Amino acid sequence: MKIESFLKDVGGASRVTSARREKFRKGSPLPEPEDPIRALSDALHPDKMRFIVTDVRDVSPTSKTWRLRSTDGHIPIFQSGQYVCFHLQIGDSVLNRPYSISSAPFESKCDNPFIEVTIRRNRPYFVPDYFFDHVKVGEVLWGSMPFGTFYYEPLRDSKNVVAIAGGSGITPFLSMAREIAAGWLDVNLTIIYGSVHSSDIVCGRELDEIDRKCDKVRVVHVMSDDPDWQGEKGFVNREIIEKYSGEDTTYMFCGPYAMYTFVEKIMKEMGVPAGRFRKDAIAQPDVSLIPGYPSDKKEEVYTIKVMRGIHEDIIQAAASEPVAVAVERAGIALDTHCRGGECGMCRSQLLEGEIFVSPIGDGRRRMDKELGWFHACSAYPMSDLVIKIPIL
Repeated sequence: MKIESFLKDVGGASRVTSARREKFRKGSPLPEPEDPIRALSDALHPDKMRFIVTDVRDVSPTSKTWRLRSTDGHIPIFQSGQYVCFHLQIGDSVLNRPYSISSAPFESKCDNPFIEVTIRRNRPYFVPDYFFDHVKVGEVLWGSMPFGTFYYEPLRDSKNVVAIAGGSGITPFLSMAREIAAGWLDVNLTIIYGSVHSSDIVCGRELDEIDRKCDKVRVVHVMSDDPDWQGEKGFVNREIIEKYSGEDTTYMFCGPYAMYTFVEKIMKEMGVPAGRFRKDAIAQPDVSLIPGYPSDKKEEVYTIKVMRGIHEDIIQAAASEPVAVAVERAGIALDTHCRGGECGMCRSQLLEGEIFVSPIGDGRRRMDKELGWFHACSAYPMSDLVIKIPIL
C-alpha cells in the first residue's frame, strides 16, 4: 500500500464519491435488463435439475445405489454430508424426498460428473419401494441440490472425526471417506458403523476397501445380532465409542432416531461439548417414539382445509401422520426438504384448529411459534384444521 500523505489519502474518499456521482449521472434511468451475477448464481445453483439414471447396482441384500448425471452436464458444488431432494409423482401423490449423496464431491467435478444416492429397503416403504421397483437405468428424475449443514467444516470441527452411523445412515460418511481417500479432504476419520448382521452391511465392501487402502480412514463394524462375528458386537455403546476416540475429537451422527437418543445420552455422559457433537437431520419417527405425543389421539382422523391463495382443498389426515404426508397424498404440491422439521421449507400457517408439533428437530423461529406458523413435515393434526401453505 502506498501512503501519499494524510490529506491526499483522506481526500481520496471525495474523489471516489465524485466518480460515483458521475456514474449515476451517465447511467440509464431504466433498470438493467440483465443481472450477470444472478445469472451466474442461477446457473451454478439451479432451482430444479433434470437427472438421468446411468447405473443401478446392489450394495447389500437390502440396498441399492443409483448413479445420476445431470442432463446439462452440470452438478452444483456440494459438501460430503449434504443431500439431494427429489421431486416425485407416485400415483396421485406429489412429494419430495431427501437422500444424502453417497458419492464424493470430487466425483461431481470430473470429466463425466455424477452423483450417487444409496437407498435401503429392509421393509415395505413408499418411496424406497418406488425406487427399487421403478427407477431403472435411463429413467429421468427431477431434483434440487445441495441442501443441509451436516458436513465437515475445518473452522469449526477438529481434524479427528469419529462418525457414528446406523443402517443407511452410513451414506454421508461414505461420501466423506471417498473424498479423504482421493486426497481432497484432510481429515482423520473413524467410522463406527452399527449393523444387524454382517451379511447385510450397506456398502460394506467399499468401506472395507477404503479402510485397507487409506490410512486416514478406519471403519469399525459393530454387529447387534451376529453370533459368528469376530469384531465388535452388540449395540454401539460408550465403551466402543471411547475405545476408538482420540484427543480433540468431533463426533458426527447419522442414523435412526432410536439410535440417536442413545448416542446423544452417551455424548452427554462423556462430557462432549455441544459444538463437538453434530447430527444429521432426523426424519420424524413413529408417533409412539415422539416425546409428548398424545397417544389417545393416534387413531383419530381429521379434515384439513388447505388454502393456497384463493384455492381451497378439503383433505383427510390421520392424527398419526404429519400434515405434509396428508397434503402430498392428496396430490397437492408442498415443498419439503429435510422431513425432520429443521429446514423450514414446508413452513405453513395454522388458521384454525390444533396441532402437535414434534420436539424432534423443531426448527421454528420464536416469532413463528407465537404467530401460528409451523413446519408441515413435523406437525400432526389434533383436530380439524384450516391451514395456508405456500403457492408453488
